[in-house]
This record gives sequence, structure tokens and C-alpha cells, in this order.
Amino acid sequence: MEELYRILRTGHVQTQGIVDTIADPMVVLDSSLCVQNASRSFFETFQVFRDETIGQRLTDLGNGQWNIPELQRLLGDVIPKSTAVINYEVTHDFPSIGRRTMLLTARTLFHPDGASHSLLLVFSDATDRMARDRAKDMLFGELRHRMKNLLGVVQSLARQTPIEGRTAEEYRDSLLGRLGALIDSEDLAFAEQGELGVEQLLERTFAPYASGGANTVIEPGPPVQLGPRTVMSLSLVLHELTTNAAKYGALSDPEGQVRVRWQVEDGKLHLHWAESGGPAVSAPTATGYGTQLIQSTVSYNLGGTVELDYPQGGFQAEIVVPLGTASQSE
Repeated sequence: MEELYRILRTGHVQTQGIVDTIADPMVVLDSSLCVQNASRSFFETFQVFRDETIGQRLTDLGNGQWNIPELQRLLGDVIPKSTAVINYEVTHDFPSIGRRTMLLTARTLFHPDGASHSLLLVFSDATDRMARDRAKDMLFGELRHRMKNLLGVVQSLARQTPIEGRTAEEYRDSLLGRLGALIDSEDLAFAEQGELGVEQLLERTFAPYASGGANTVIEPGPPVQLGPRTVMSLSLVLHELTTNAAKYGALSDPEGQVRVRWQVEDGKLHLHWAESGGPAVSAPTATGYGTQLIQSTVSYNLGGTVELDYPQGGFQAEIVVPLGTASQSE
């Protein structure tokens, strides 16, 4: 009996050691969905103790994060119907560890005679992976949007480059010069640079559209130096505004004009964008990706606010950025 006990204990310790070595949290449930056993990673991941877990129903664990009728129904079918639950998603504010997204997989626990009445439930923390996937989707959507806009701007530049009294070579050189300025503007919008003044940022943004006329006007303002992160975020916003103006607004008309001014009030940078002389303006019936990009960039990246207005005479925007992200020069 002592030898048998030693063999059984050795086998149990070895089996438990194998289970505890696996990184993903696991629990063994009986047919009533009560916890019979759990892996070390389960206790560590959810920061719970063994005595408050073993013997408890799954639905009673934590603050009721698994008390989901649909999940209970699915788990209840695993043993009698020999089914499986694969990657059932649960997003919840878990005690001690905060909001996480868990994927649950449940299968009948293997038994040599096929008469198992227990199921193995494995938890996989997919929070970070899903956040990365969402970020990739957002980046892909932004890239697709930027490419569409970029091609539209190239068409606009080609149409607006003067051809009267020019040779083909002169037209080519003029167009390529504006395209080169557009490329510089794209680089500025998507790469962190050193500090840059508001006026210099506006000049570089407007460079592709400067054709010797008064279609872009930058009114003098107080010197304000922008840090690298602010340069990147604000250039994205200005680039989006300029792109929309070239495709639909004032810069799509040879007689149109974009006028920008800025000032500092109450420790904040106020930048006003006003278009005139272009096609008649009307408020959009739905919020497009470009508008979402402008609003999210100003709100989340710069901690500021933006107001978009659509008077018939020309689109206007008011951008307010705290000087915590932009520093006024002495």
C-alpha cells in the first residue's frame, strides 16, 4: 500500500508539474461547472488564491466575470454532446488586473475509456494582440485614405499648373517642382522632425500650392516653436485640411484662397483656417475619415479642441492647442 501510494503521489506530482509548466491559465471543471483543479498560471494571471477557487462554480469566481448565460449554455453542451468551445471572447474589468480580453477554449478532459465527466478550460489573454490588430487596421485605413487623397491632390496640381505660354519642358519642370514640395509635405506629416515654428510649418504645408499667386495667405503671428511630436500631429491636421481644400475647397479653384492666422491666448495656441473664393460649401451629411482623423489627432495627440464650420462662402476651422504641447518663443 505504501508503494502504491508513493507511485500514485509521484504520478500526481508529475502531472501537476506538467500542468503548472504550461503558460496559459487552465482549470478543470466537473459537469456542474465547479472548479476541480487549476494551474499555477491561473492563480498568477487572475491574482486569486487556491482556497477561493477550488470547489467554486465558475460563475461565482471573481466578480462574476464568467456569469454569462451563453457561455454557461456552451460549456454545458461540451460533455454530453462531445462538443468544444473554441476562442469564446470575454472582455471584462477583472478584479486586480483591470480590463482584459480573454479567449476561452473548452474541451472534454481525455479519459482512456471515454467516460470523462470533466472538461478542461483554457484561458488566453488576447488583450495586447487585439490592441495591436486594431492599431494595424487603423494604420492600414489611414494609409489607404492618404493614398486616395494623395492621388487626388496630384490630379489637382496637374490641372492647376498653368500651361498658357509655356513649353512642355516648362510645364513639366513646374509640375515636378510642385510634386517635390508635396513629397516634402508628406514626409513632414509622417515623420518626427526637430522643433519647428508655426509659420515654417504652414509654409512647408502650403509649398505645393504656391504658384506665385495669393491662393495661400499666412498672416503674421507671434513666434511659437513646436516640439517634434506636435509638429508631426499638427502637420497631419494641416495636411488633411490642405488636401481637402485642393480636392473640394478653395484650392480647387484658381480664384480660391486659404487664409491662416494664429495667436496665443490663455496659454493656448489658437489657429484659424478660413477658405474663400472656391466652390459653394455645405455641411457633410456624414462624418468622413478625414474629419475623424482631424478630430482624433487634435483631441488625443495634442490634447486640444477643433471646431469645423461650413458657411456657404468657404470652409473654416478653429484649432486650439495647449502650450504644454507647443512652446511660445521668447
